[in-house]
Amino acid sequence: MSIKNLLRFILVFIHLDVTKNLKYDRLTKIIMRRLLSDNSNCIDVGCHKGEILESILKYSPRGHHYAFEPIPYLFNQLEKKYKNKALIYPYAISDKAGKSSFQFVKNAPAYSGIKKRKYDIAKPDIEKLEVELRTLDEVIPKNTKIDFIKIDVEGGEYDVLKGAKRLLKKSHPVVVFEYGMGASDYYGINPADLYKYITEEVGLNISMLKSYIRNKKPLTLNDFVQHYNTNDEYYFVAYK
Repeated sequence: MSIKNLLRFILVFIHLDVTKNLKYDRLTKIIMRRLLSDNSNCIDVGCHKGEILESILKYSPRGHHYAFEPIPYLFNQLEKKYKNKALIYPYAISDKAGKSSFQFVKNAPAYSGIKKRKYDIAKPDIEKLEVELRTLDEVIPKNTKIDFIKIDVEGGEYDVLKGAKRLLKKSHPVVVFEYGMGASDYYGINPADLYKYITEEVGLNISMLKSYIRNKKPLTLNDFVQHYNTNDEYYFVAYK
C-alpha cells in the first residue's frame, strides 16, 4: 500500500474527515457494511483503483460483482488484481451502446470522463481516448439480483442510471452516486429531471448519505435541487 493510500485508510478509520471525499468514502463504507451480506451482488461503475471494490469483496466474498473502468492502465491493474474475484470490464457505462471519445486527465485520472468538466488543477493534461460504451441493462444478466451499486463517473451519472432502468426497477438496489456542480452540468443535466427519473420512473427514494444512515426522511425535489445548486452536498444514495 502506498503512503498516500495508507494515510487515507487511517483517516477514514479514525473518522477524521479532512475532505468531503474522505467523508463520503467513510459513509459509503458504513452503508455497505450495514447492507451487504456474504453473498450480495454488487456493481462498481467508475472503479478507478478499486477502493470500493475492495470493500465489496470484503463484505460480500461469495457474491457476483461487476466493475467498470475504461482507462486502460487502470483496467489492466484491476483485471490483474481481482481476477477470479470480480468481472472487470473496460467499458464506459452510459444510456446506450457504441463508441465515444473519453477525456483521460493524465495528471489527475480521477477527473477523467466522457465529457470535459471543471478541473480543480491548474493545467489538466488531457489525452483523448476512444472507449466502448455499454449499458448496465445490457451487461448485467437479467436473472441476477443486484443489491448495491456505486457510481462515480464525473458527471455522467444520469446516463448510467437511464441505461439501468430494467435493473433498477427489478432489483431496487441501494445506489450511492456522485452528482454535483462542476461535472454533471457539463452534461446538460437538470437536477429535477434526475430526481424525477429516480423517484417516479424507477421508484426509489433519494437521501444524503448521513441522513440515510440515520434513517431520516428522504429528500424532496426542492431539497435535492437546492443541494445541487449550492453544491453543499454532491454524494447521494437512492434506495427503496
